[in-house]
Amino acid sequence: MDGFNDSLGESFILVGFSDWPQLELILFIFISIFYSLTLFGNTAIIALSRMDLRLHTPMYFFLSHLSFLDLCYTTSTVPQLLINLHGLDRTISYGGCVAQLLISLALGSTECVLLVVMAFDRYAAVCHSLHYTTIMHPLLCQVLAIASWVGGFLNSLIQTGLMMAMPLCGHQLNHFFCEMPVLLKLACEDTGGTEAKMFVARAIILVFPAALILGSYAQIARAVLKIKSNTGRRKAFGTCGSHLVVVSLFYGSAIYTYLQPKGSYSESEGKFVALFYTIVTPMLNPLIYTLRNKDVKGALWRVLGRGTNSVTWGRK
Repeated sequence: MDGFNDSLGESFILVGFSDWPQLELILFIFISIFYSLTLFGNTAIIALSRMDLRLHTPMYFFLSHLSFLDLCYTTSTVPQLLINLHGLDRTISYGGCVAQLLISLALGSTECVLLVVMAFDRYAAVCHSLHYTTIMHPLLCQVLAIASWVGGFLNSLIQTGLMMAMPLCGHQLNHFFCEMPVLLKLACEDTGGTEAKMFVARAIILVFPAALILGSYAQIARAVLKIKSNTGRRKAFGTCGSHLVVVSLFYGSAIYTYLQPKGSYSESEGKFVALFYTIVTPMLNPLIYTLRNKDVKGALWRVLGRGTNSVTWGRK
């Protein structure tokens, strides 16, 4: 192959989990269940955030963006994986591979930025509670959300463009979708300079946001410890703790995959790790954010018509 972009008439073979045929049926069942829960849970959050005026706050505005992002992200890979596990078709065209790489990388990068925005929102709510409504103005929330999407897609366009310029040799991808570390394994020339640029881009989109989030929550922890009310402490730690669980699951698995040197990357391990940030985390996000959230539970009961107080539509 002369290059990634010269092979659009060819196809890749996605090995998937065919090395473990005894696991394919089990994985198919569990992934189908997880995907269904992801679709239901994230769609419910988006619907509740729009239908209940009491959830028209910055926190739920960003959470609805995260839910929509997770819906798109998991859909960019899971249907292909289910087809692969069923053994119907293990191929993907080069054009389809480029599209999947571009979209999944863009959505993953957007989530990296959006999680920082959500950490900033929690920092403003806890550390500057008296000025929270002034700081998190609706216009600023819109700008931050748009910046997250634009930043994620720009990062993806840069990395996908560099990937397409690489000469690749081989048609077999030892993965269940077109992911950057696996495609880099097919590079058939010394592309150290290009790979270094791509590594820097991945480090920026992963390490820098993670550092900002940890810094934000360090400040939040200091502020929460000053709260005299035990109830107030529990509420603040509960809300922020759920966010940190999401961050740990997402960033931990993504950093493990994307910041490893190409020579030490294990494709077999990478497939199972990828299941966390493509399937498990999008499924857990609605549960983690809403399982103990009285606001969301109340909104659900009101929407179902079982609440004691109905929402006054058109008025805050």
